[in-house]
Amino acid sequence: MNLGDLGAEVIKVERPGVGDDTRAWGPPFVGTESIYFLSVNRNKKSIAVNMKNPKGAKMIRELAAVSDVFVENYVPGKLAEMGLGYEDINKIAPHIVYCSITGYGQTGPAFQRAGYDSVAAAVSGLMHITGPEDGDPVRPGVAMTDLATGLYTYGAIMAGLLQRYKTGKGLHIDCNLLSSQVACLTHIAANYLNCKMEAKRWGTAHGSIVPYQAFKTKDGYLVVGAGNDQQFVTVCKILNLLEVSKDSRYKTNKLRVQNRKELIEILSARFSEKMTTKWLELFEGSGVPYGPINSMQQVFSDPQICCGSARSLWDQEGIFLLIKTDKVSSGFSPSQQPGGLVLHNGLIMEMDHPTVGKIAVPGPAVRYSEFSASKPKPPPLVGQHTVEVLKGALGYEDNAIEELLRTGAVVQHEVK
Repeated sequence: MNLGDLGAEVIKVERPGVGDDTRAWGPPFVGTESIYFLSVNRNKKSIAVNMKNPKGAKMIRELAAVSDVFVENYVPGKLAEMGLGYEDINKIAPHIVYCSITGYGQTGPAFQRAGYDSVAAAVSGLMHITGPEDGDPVRPGVAMTDLATGLYTYGAIMAGLLQRYKTGKGLHIDCNLLSSQVACLTHIAANYLNCKMEAKRWGTAHGSIVPYQAFKTKDGYLVVGAGNDQQFVTVCKILNLLEVSKDSRYKTNKLRVQNRKELIEILSARFSEKMTTKWLELFEGSGVPYGPINSMQQVFSDPQICCGSARSLWDQEGIFLLIKTDKVSSGFSPSQQPGGLVLHNGLIMEMDHPTVGKIAVPGPAVRYSEFSASKPKPPPLVGQHTVEVLKGALGYEDNAIEELLRTGAVVQHEVK
């Protein structure tokens, strides 16, 4: 999806009929469309192909030959059985950046296991450090392991394309959920590797910085972080607790970590005395990082998030499964955009879906000075673009397409 935001033509290969599993992940649905699927599939075309049919597998090989990138998320070995593994594709498309996304990697004792976000979050230790201090492990509210793996994959593909531009040769990229999440453990993992310090759950707090957590106010919660001693003094001034900032037990962060319980009790008592809006007013301009814990309604009422409009990032042709990366042209710069994206983040993308009408999803997180976001294309129906891709990317004649449709090698979804 991120590559599509940058202008790559993305072809999503799905099973005829049911398509991507996440199409059924609901409620909620908009009409018959899963919100889950709609949230992560903009800027993609869908072709419905029976890859177990030799004609279907042949078509995928032909697409690979005219594409830049091939992304797959099968259990290792499954695509090779259909003649679509890396060695097979490399023979006909040595330029290809072939990226495999799995649960545990291409080799090792667990490589044949299916990979799901929650399981990988458990095995990797993420759930061990997530949740209330004295409570049970908690799954993060969104699929952070899936998302991290997708973002690592996005960067890896870009690096693979740069390597290909330098050498003329493609390569095989191995991305997996377990490795991505362990890499994201950062200082928690380093604490154990270097000091044999076992991790624990801290709720909203931080194991190495105090105060850095949510405090209950009179009507909600406020997160405050004092990343250095001066910021801690500022927090105490705002809370009218100057005597606390002068207390020898809290002079340094190391001491504050050691005396966490007593300090947090003092700060918590003071935060509970005022409404969240009052604390926001008092912290404004202080230089201390702070913010309320927002509901979704509050998130999407925030002017920092919602102002601005979506425009085109790159106007570029290509295929992703399968990606081509020629014809780059810049669009409007952020300073030219209606709504002033220089000042605001413009994180809502609206688009017209072929069956359910207008939908809205979170847009891309990154802005660029020399080009701007393209008008987003709605998530596809299963097989919506099969005939278009066969004609446009592969140059199939009508009679050849009719034969593929007749034999069930491919399926075209007719939009009513």
